[in-house]
Amino acid sequence: GTDGVLEVYAGSNLVRRFMKIDKLSTATGTDNGVDRPYRFGYGMLDANLNGKVDSDESKKVYFEFSDYSTSYIFYEDP
Repeated sequence: GTDGVLEVYAGSNLVRRFMKIDKLSTATGTDNGVDRPYRFGYGMLDANLNGKVDSDESKKVYFEFSDYSTSYIFYEDP
């Protein structure tokens, strides 16, 4: 979907939220094309975790996270 939200957790605590994500992509090896164990995308960092993109958070940022060790939830913004 479009306008997705990615929440990253440390245990039960929300530590990062990225908003307005078009898609998450799986990284592939440059030489062999094999999937790598991380995903990446671009979105707005909700630095204060208030659930909206404030004026000082209006720049898209690149992010990546491990499929193996990162607790995350990705969902379409309702």
